[in-house]
Amino acid sequence: MITTTSPATAPVAPMSPNAESSLPTTAKVPSRLAGPRPAIGVPFTRLMHVELRKMLDTRAGRWLLVGIAAIIAIALTIMFFNDGGQHSFEEYLQATTMPMAIILPVVGILAVTSEWSQRTGLVTFGLEPRRIRVAWAKLLSALAVGVAAFALALALAGIAHQAAITFRGITADWGIDGLVLLGAGGYVLLGIAQGVGFGMLFKNTPAAIVVYFILPTAWSILGSMVSWLESAAEWLDMQRTMQPLFSGSLTGEQWAQLGTSVSLWVVLPLAFGIWRLTRAEVK
Repeated sequence: MITTTSPATAPVAPMSPNAESSLPTTAKVPSRLAGPRPAIGVPFTRLMHVELRKMLDTRAGRWLLVGIAAIIAIALTIMFFNDGGQHSFEEYLQATTMPMAIILPVVGILAVTSEWSQRTGLVTFGLEPRRIRVAWAKLLSALAVGVAAFALALALAGIAHQAAITFRGITADWGIDGLVLLGAGGYVLLGIAQGVGFGMLFKNTPAAIVVYFILPTAWSILGSMVSWLESAAEWLDMQRTMQPLFSGSLTGEQWAQLGTSVSLWVVLPLAFGIWRLTRAEVK
């Protein structure tokens, strides 16, 4: 058997405390590159464009829009043939805005929760680490969808009313109060903003959708059934505080009640949801 032995190692002499180190004692900071920067941040308009694509260019978003269109078409058809089509422009506008106000907030919820359910958060926050900009892009793009939807609701209501005038021979009634228009538009936009807030708050699609529909409805039912909650519901039930808008007149107290309910159901979920979005761990 052949055996090998490792060569003997020479003993290492201890380093003198006065010996000089070969490492530099001070670090040099590289100078700033001259000329234009090699890279720039993601423009905010591009962030909004991406968030719009996420809301509308997906299977869930498309089917929600198809569902809204189908409900509006059915509602306008029924009104066209019911009572000889004798309905005012305001009534046709309510028929076109109600489905949007109810279903469009789900699109806002999906725009936020899809980052976690579809696991695209790593890409989104990797390309734009400043999450507050992403949060604002989601909110503003959702509101832009709401503005476009309300403009479409106005156009469809006008077309339906004019069709009833032309083909059913009804009396034209185009009159509508400015506060009623404000209430219809606010009903759509506030619902979308509330949906985005609940999506940021829960970051889970089923939980956000269920809480969005169940919690305000349950509070509205309790406020109308429980006597000792009646006074609180006058300030905290957004469905009740928005009703005077559709009647075309609000007192100072009613404006205060509307602001209080909007702060509770829209502003607070948005503020806390944005805070959670900027601090949540992306897995």
